[in-house]
Amino acid sequence: MNQPFGLHKEEKTYGMLCHLLAFSGLIIPLGNILGPLVIWLMKKDQSSYVDMHGKESLNFQISNAIYTIISGLLIFVLIGFITTPLLFVFWLVFTIIASIRASEGNGYRYPLTIRFFK
Repeated sequence: MNQPFGLHKEEKTYGMLCHLLAFSGLIIPLGNILGPLVIWLMKKDQSSYVDMHGKESLNFQISNAIYTIISGLLIFVLIGFITTPLLFVFWLVFTIIASIRASEGNGYRYPLTIRFFK
């Protein structure tokens, strides 16, 4: 059954999963990138909505991985002890916000994201 704006409930669910599966990175190394990548690759041709959310999630997760590596290196000059926890909170909060927006059927653009996939 169609939802408002022509979105199926399944599309919203897969859009939300593109963001939520980033939390698998807390358990599986690189799961924050692999989880959204799997959903995006499976559904990108079937739904432009899932394609949009998949790209956005991947862009953010890859950007965040780069920022985390830089922050880890900054530990040697002590500032990394401050930036690393802040970066984790930033990642956590914005991943939750994106998941909620996707489940509502809305688009979302993460802040401070390098656009690898357009």
